[in-house]
Amino acid sequence: MSDDPKFAVEEVDKVETAPRAKVEDATESPAEKLERKRDYLDGFLSEKPVGADPNQPGGDTYEAVITALKDIYDPEIPVNIYDLGLIYGVDVTNEGDVAVTMTLTTPHCPVAESMPGEVELRIGAVPGVRDAQVEIVWDPPWDPAKMSDEARLELGML
Repeated sequence: MSDDPKFAVEEVDKVETAPRAKVEDATESPAEKLERKRDYLDGFLSEKPVGADPNQPGGDTYEAVITALKDIYDPEIPVNIYDLGLIYGVDVTNEGDVAVTMTLTTPHCPVAESMPGEVELRIGAVPGVRDAQVEIVWDPPWDPAKMSDEARLELGML
């Protein structure tokens, strides 16, 4: 073994700290930041699983049903019922039967009688769907926390 040290020690009096980023340095608006995030996720979210069952999330029939649900808007709130969080579950069988579990914003909703029928009609029009059934549930009750970020943004809650 050699007695020669393999490292050198240097003594210093002061070390300058690295400059930190400041909030004022950010030039991106919140809307631009959301759009950038959306652009980033577009490719990721549009990618379909290879060999996916058409009746499961990511499959053609399932995704077509979700798209149909996103075309139905709440008459009092300018947001579709899917992003509003009114859809609790979508089940598609191999035979093409679709069962949707949903709620309404309140039991006294003025479209409580017509909304389930409209949802059934829209889903029944999706290619590959044989039959559609909608069940309205009140438990758990709807609350604004169930809304998607897109819905919150649309309503100015973000």
